[in-house]
Amino acid sequence: MDFGDASFVIAIIAVSTGGWLINNWIRAKHGYSLENEWGGMTEPSDTAETKRLRAENRELNEKLDTMQDRMVVLEKIVTDRGYSLREEIEALRGRPEGNINPAGLQSKERT
Repeated sequence: MDFGDASFVIAIIAVSTGGWLINNWIRAKHGYSLENEWGGMTEPSDTAETKRLRAENRELNEKLDTMQDRMVVLEKIVTDRGYSLREEIEALRGRPEGNINPAGLQSKERT
């Protein structure tokens, strides 16, 4: 192969251009900024699909925050008041603590 031939120069230009195109295609596919002809970087524009996905993501994050808040409240109810709740209910009924039936069934003997 003669390195001074015009076909060699054209081959180098073709390989360089192909590599640049493949590089930009991969970057665009994964959402990175693209390199233009002069080495500058251009940011990808938001399409309708990305805007929709961002809005859906925001909505799901808000729902998740709401659910986490509700979970905290439920955990407080279960852990803080779970054991004393039965005693409070029985105190409201007027029964002493010694007559509490753990199964929640009424005994034949009434107080």
